[in-house]
Amino acid sequence: MKDKILIVGAGIIDVLVQPVKADVFEKGSVPVENISITTGGDALNEATILARLGKKPLLVSLVGKDQAGTMVLDHCDKEGISTKYVTRDDTIPTGVNVVMVQEDGSRNFFTNPSGSLRKLSLDHIPSSFPEDVGILCFASIFVSPMLDGKGLQVVFARAKDQGMIVCADMTKCKNQETVRDIHKALSMVDYLFANEEEAQLVTGADTPESMAQLFLDCGVKNVIIKRGGKGCYFRSQEGEAHIPAIPASVCVDTTGAGDAFAAGFLCALSENRDLSECIRWANACGSLTVETVGAVTGIKNREQVEARICE
Repeated sequence: MKDKILIVGAGIIDVLVQPVKADVFEKGSVPVENISITTGGDALNEATILARLGKKPLLVSLVGKDQAGTMVLDHCDKEGISTKYVTRDDTIPTGVNVVMVQEDGSRNFFTNPSGSLRKLSLDHIPSSFPEDVGILCFASIFVSPMLDGKGLQVVFARAKDQGMIVCADMTKCKNQETVRDIHKALSMVDYLFANEEEAQLVTGADTPESMAQLFLDCGVKNVIIKRGGKGCYFRSQEGEAHIPAIPASVCVDTTGAGDAFAAGFLCALSENRDLSECIRWANACGSLTVETVGAVTGIKNREQVEARICE
């Protein structure tokens, strides 16, 4: 398999505040242990982890011509992420998320819908992809409204025409979309990642098994339902399995855990590892990520992930 991986989606800035209690809006000033500024966004998180695992990912994204956009590009340069397909637009601000991390590691977000996070469109996607790319991963269905439905179909069809494996991750649907609304795009997906809440919202089903079956009915080849500390559930036409999580030593912040899971899976997939190994790599990356504040701060290098897999 060609081992280059193209990641499509958001590259933004995260402002992380941790820990935040429920009474945060009842006081004029609230002391917290940590306030930090990091890069974020589903695609950039995945690309960063892939780079640290020894890959040379290409990022397709959109940023503004502002300080935040420069931070994103500088980060990519430092990490070895190709920005050939990152568009800079001086008419919009780069997306910035304020992430309020609660004491149990769960999160709430402030987001800016008028920033770059929601503005990635088909116009920003290359009409053809480099010949040495073997995998395309669309980092989050429903983040970019212009790339739902027909837009996704176009992107995935381009990738399939070039013989690429198509992977896709998912966020919560924003406008009550269902699998029926995107079933033509889903029919071209080889590996779909979704957490239980995301899958429930878009399928209307109430168990991982029934959620996965509805995705398969749309033509998805392999479905992975992420279940947090419970691990994940896998289903294809050939079989199914419940795979336990790799325990984390502590859960500090779940920001980026799903992106890390996807990155670990993509890394192993690009190396022609079998499905069980791909999920093991995915679970290891997710486990490491929740142990620190920030989406990519927990994973430093490949050796660290390999050690976690062997624990």
